[in-house]
Amino acid sequence: MRKLYLVLAALLAAHVALLFVHPSGAQQLDTGAGLDVGIVFDLGGRGDKSFNDGAYLGAERARRELGARVRFIEPGEGSDREAGLRLLAAEGMELVVGVGFIFSDDLTQLAREYPNVRFAGVDYAVALDSIGNAIQPPANLAALKFREEEGSFLVGALAALVGDSKKVGFVGGMDFPLIHKFEVGYRAGVKAVCPDCEVVAQYAGVTPEAFRNPGRGQELALSQYQSGVNVIFHASGSTGLGVFEAARRRGKLAIGVDADQYAEAPGYILTSMVKGVDEAVFDAIKQVADGSFRGGIFQLGLKERGVNYVYDANNRALIPDAVHARVELLRREIIDGKIDVPSVK
Repeated sequence: MRKLYLVLAALLAAHVALLFVHPSGAQQLDTGAGLDVGIVFDLGGRGDKSFNDGAYLGAERARRELGARVRFIEPGEGSDREAGLRLLAAEGMELVVGVGFIFSDDLTQLAREYPNVRFAGVDYAVALDSIGNAIQPPANLAALKFREEEGSFLVGALAALVGDSKKVGFVGGMDFPLIHKFEVGYRAGVKAVCPDCEVVAQYAGVTPEAFRNPGRGQELALSQYQSGVNVIFHASGSTGLGVFEAARRRGKLAIGVDADQYAEAPGYILTSMVKGVDEAVFDAIKQVADGSFRGGIFQLGLKERGVNYVYDANNRALIPDAVHARVELLRREIIDGKIDVPSVK
């Protein structure tokens, strides 16, 4: 009997210990009133001055304005991402957010396993059936997608109009369909205002690591600037920090992505193609708070203010008034349906 008690005691101790096991990068839940929200960042994590930081800002706004209690998890490699989502779901969070396309399959599976938990996927990759129709996500999962091609079209036109060259550049992170949307839209915008311009497009790699390789970004950008390119648009996460360094070194211009990246290289950032990741995350939390949350596929483009480009006091001197007016006209034509921006190669 004594041995049985010892075994039971050991099992109880192990169970208690497991309650305190968290994936790498986990932060404790904020104290305070309101709903419980869990967010797992994409590869690269906080401090990317871009995509993940946008999600963080949206969550912090929800904490301030809605009293949400937010827990962040910054995963390491591989299975850590799924483990982070699963941990938050198992803990009964009222909303679990995965930031980045890489979470799509895991979110779908977990939404089915935890029907009473709401999920949101930023840049969720929608699956297609055998005839090419979108497969709707589970009813408790909101697939938040952006029409990046529309914002990229506008910065492409801007690059061609101010670049003073018949060559403009593009540096992508991982070579796959989501980032192709940036390139294709950018290319279309360039051609809309300069049909005989050449777009030099290169990618940092074929795995998610391509989004956090500033050295490779600098190498690609230096090569493009050397070839006669004066403006480069990057869609490459923290790899783009290398593009900015190359712009500084060569006295050229670069275009940021996802968030306003002017502060990363003041005077050398022509503009940034911004995505409303912060707004999307905040809105998802707010919908849970007010009871209006629903699953489905949600597309956010210029019309919905899901994408845009930066034009403010920092970069106004780099953009002549006539150029700004031309780009704004293109914006209106896209919103009105007069220009259909492509999104696939």
